[in-house]
Amino acid sequence: MNAALSLDPAPALPSVQRLLQQVHPQRLVGAVVLVREHGVLRHASATGLADRESGAAMQRDQLFRLASVSKPLLTTVILRLVADSVLDLDAPVQRWLPDFRPALADGSTPPISLRQLLSHSSGLGYRFLEADADGPYARAGVSDGMDANPLTLADNVHRVAQAPLLFEPGSQWLYSLGVDVAGAVAEAATGETLQALFERLLAARLGLRDTAFATTDAARLATPYVSDTPQPHRLQEGEVVAPFEGTVGIEYSLARATDASRFPSAGAGLIGSADEVMAVLEALRDVQASNLLPPALVAEMATPQVGEQGPPEPAGWGFGLGFAVLRDAAASGTPQSEGSWRWGGAYGHSWFVDPARGLSVVALTNTLYEGMDGAFVDELRDAVYADLEAAR
Repeated sequence: MNAALSLDPAPALPSVQRLLQQVHPQRLVGAVVLVREHGVLRHASATGLADRESGAAMQRDQLFRLASVSKPLLTTVILRLVADSVLDLDAPVQRWLPDFRPALADGSTPPISLRQLLSHSSGLGYRFLEADADGPYARAGVSDGMDANPLTLADNVHRVAQAPLLFEPGSQWLYSLGVDVAGAVAEAATGETLQALFERLLAARLGLRDTAFATTDAARLATPYVSDTPQPHRLQEGEVVAPFEGTVGIEYSLARATDASRFPSAGAGLIGSADEVMAVLEALRDVQASNLLPPALVAEMATPQVGEQGPPEPAGWGFGLGFAVLRDAAASGTPQSEGSWRWGGAYGHSWFVDPARGLSVVALTNTLYEGMDGAFVDELRDAVYADLEAAR
């Protein structure tokens, strides 16, 4: 682990520890789980295997392909530019990307704001969510930011603009490449690369040394696996795995993690460790102490941006800027407080923050999709709350 983020001693919550013993190796090959309550480390574990074939044990400082865990981190970078008056949440992004003008079915090209890009209400979509290989994003040759496509970021944004808008910006919610486009806006507005912006506006402020769009330390990368019977199988280069029924699926390039020439995907491209993800979430949770962003901007992140619209599952969640926000705890059937934040990552990750409880939980695993939205995610949540209640 880096010198900037020292590792606290590793306490263990008993129900969490029992759950982890139960899920290895059939459901999860390996996992790093961290729990902080009011900033105090309550649980830290690295369990199972980082690489099953070699028998390498999971380590707390293991590096993971973060996939959509990248979104809250890069959203924070972009909001830092908003705080510095370099960007404007509600101005048309065509101010910085004048050629980015995707059209509706009637041929009109409505303005799209940074707020709409970051909240997935822009009318854009994702290639992997299309029903088949003949969808508009596939026909345009769009990359979701996780494949081996040699496009530049500018090339990919141009291709996104060739596909039709799926709805009037601001009128609906649909998971999308909006954060990737927002990354291109940030580059255009500053003249800096997204990696340089990440280093200057987030990594340097929090002492992050491991998080980047590519790593030279391939030996520390956890090997990804795919949920399967009787046990997960090793993910292959170029393998396509659908996260949801009726979708064409995500094409995975393992080589991308060590190839700095690939374009920086703000929505899916970071490599990092559990402790560094936790550092960002904790800095957002306790922004008065961290001064990472103005509190008003963190409040915007934690405010549903499209009313009651948001991810279809689980119920009760809307979407803010960079992550989902719990609107209705009863509808969701969760012990989390209303106003909690959550999201995950396709390589097998989940995290949540319950600001009312001062609670942050990060679970990075090397097993998709059990670690992202399998039963483990709710089981871990419930185990954390049960243990913390028992300790009161």
